[in-house]
Amino acid sequence: MADKKEWFHDESFWEQYAPVMFDHKRWTEVPRVADGITRMARLPLYEYPPVYAAKDAAAGPKVADLCCGFGRITLELARRGFAVTGVDLTASYLAAARDDAAYEHLEAEFLRRDVREFKREDAFDLAVNLYISFGYFENKDDDLLFARNVYESLKKGGCFIIETLGKEIAVRDFVETEWFERAGFYVLTQYEVVNSWEGLKNRWILFDKEGRRIERNFTQRLYAATEIRTLLLEAGFSKAEIYGDWDEGPYGDRAESLIAVGRKE
Repeated sequence: MADKKEWFHDESFWEQYAPVMFDHKRWTEVPRVADGITRMARLPLYEYPPVYAAKDAAAGPKVADLCCGFGRITLELARRGFAVTGVDLTASYLAAARDDAAYEHLEAEFLRRDVREFKREDAFDLAVNLYISFGYFENKDDDLLFARNVYESLKKGGCFIIETLGKEIAVRDFVETEWFERAGFYVLTQYEVVNSWEGLKNRWILFDKEGRRIERNFTQRLYAATEIRTLLLEAGFSKAEIYGDWDEGPYGDRAESLIAVGRKE
């Protein structure tokens, strides 16, 4: 891993932009996402109350939520009886997740780690990386390192689910500039194609109601479905399935996102 700090290590970015990134839509979609990853992982689709009581969470399937943020999905899975571990770099997000877990009396582990360095051999039944947080690293080889760490951390029969912005969707929906209002901010987003669609440069400018301005720039690597399938197979997974939504719909022209599922047999 490179010694210099990459853009996503800047905690002020995540703190300042949290209201825009984690708006009402992102919280209301939590049950659907949790249902989807549970089905894709071929684990029990729990009803309330959960099959495994929260007080005995260690009995449930073990899940790693990698780049977990505020623990949106981590805590939902804990409510359903999974034994959960959330991993993220942003200390304030992890603190909020721990506070929410304590308030709900949920058993949940939250760790401040870089996913390129986090690995527990044969520890988890499921690992997830959600909400377009794959492809941040400057070095493309680190994406493969991340996937290999996950492979080694999964038990036999486990799977790794990635939700990301597919290259095909980025091309289909590309706009250079967009204005919108969200969470009390006026938001200007500008996008630029990098290296023949290898990545997408993002420029996000926030204006609050008093006219104060916050600006950040970052670049995300994009993967086509075939490319992310190849990466998962190279990481060691026996199978790599591709879906276009949380209902296991096809990754076609109407796909909502690129969802890749690597299975360890």
